[in-house]
Amino acid sequence: MFKGSLVAIITPFRNGTVDEKALGELIEWQIAEGSHGIVPCGTTGESATLSHDEHRRVIEFTIGAVNRRVPVIAGTGSNSTAEAVALTRHAKQAGADGALLITPYYNKPTQEGLYQHYKEIAASVDLPLMLYNIPGRTAVNMLPATVARLAHIPTIVSIKEGSGSIQQIDEVLQLCGDRLAVLSGDDAMTLPMMALGGQGAVSVVANVAPRESAALITAAAKGDFAQARTMHRRLLPLVNALFLETNPIPVKTALALMGKCGDELRLPLCAMQPATKAQLTDALRRHGLVT
Repeated sequence: MFKGSLVAIITPFRNGTVDEKALGELIEWQIAEGSHGIVPCGTTGESATLSHDEHRRVIEFTIGAVNRRVPVIAGTGSNSTAEAVALTRHAKQAGADGALLITPYYNKPTQEGLYQHYKEIAASVDLPLMLYNIPGRTAVNMLPATVARLAHIPTIVSIKEGSGSIQQIDEVLQLCGDRLAVLSGDDAMTLPMMALGGQGAVSVVANVAPRESAALITAAAKGDFAQARTMHRRLLPLVNALFLETNPIPVKTALALMGKCGDELRLPLCAMQPATKAQLTDALRRHGLVT
């Protein structure tokens, strides 16, 4: 159900509040440039520092702005199962096409706890769900065997895999077959994942280069790996620059340098350091995104 280049869209701020004008313009640009879906309130959207009211509003605003032109997969994860259920229920009521659910962070559940967490959400809300595994952020790694168990639940249809291990990703692909769409959670690994059978990415780089991200994934999906490889290598310096500091600091800074929004972040995230900002600016310039 979920495939292609799905942008993990930033949440622009102005004077401490969500800048809905900038967000609306970013959404329009993403759709015009060919992104296949919009993912608000994920890691890149600074969901960790959005209030619950802001979180709900960003999802509602995004759904309204997109107006069914592409799928909206709302970030609704939490380290509290009850809170994740509530956020997912709201996303369904607001009209989201699906929900992205990060593995519970900080409290480090067991594999059985992870299974029960997602099973409870699926039982509570009838909405297509995308699992999100990123142990570098959460301190818990959802193992392929657990993913395979969850893939038997009909509304669990996809996973954003950010473990960083091609071996683990391939094991997920082999265990789950056609029951689960596997998407990259790491732009540098999108092409190798698709070569193994992945179906796209929830992408950070698509924030600044949506047309190229979509074209790379489309080429790989068609089996044109020569073209996809060329595009991967062109995008890779930009991808690397977007992770010079903790995401989403560089990508929001990049969009500000491109004139798409302000560079306001919420503590504990802070402005890029001068040296890394200079490297980012150079990468954007070399890519033709700024002059």
